[in-house]
Amino acid sequence: MAYDLEKKQEAIDAGNRALRSLKDAQNNLNSARNWGIWDMFGGGFISTMVKHSKMDRARQNMEQARYDLKNFSRELNDVNMTCHPDIETGDFLSFADWFFDGFVVDWMVQERINQASGQVAEAIRRVEGILGQLQNY
Repeated sequence: MAYDLEKKQEAIDAGNRALRSLKDAQNNLNSARNWGIWDMFGGGFISTMVKHSKMDRARQNMEQARYDLKNFSRELNDVNMTCHPDIETGDFLSFADWFFDGFVVDWMVQERINQASGQVAEAIRRVEGILGQLQNY
């Protein structure tokens, strides 16, 4: 019985790490989205730089989340539960945004940020749901 509780706690801890990484990504994507709006309406070079900095941080958070989610999945297998929330990092069109800075490209980048944000929000929802089930398991 103590073994089962230990395995359950390891799974909960892994899920919380994944959730933290996903929420960090979501925060950076939200910030990139805000800077992207400013960039579309004439923010200039500085807003482009800050937006890309936030996008890079979000990409790093998403890579960490991917690692944490794989670990969470392994821990869930130990307690006979499964989880497969997918996230895509994408390239965010960053090259084009830097070199062809204009409204259309900025709008395309903004759309990619919104898509990534939606994927992260869905992964957060799934992990929170699985953690809720695990707590009652």
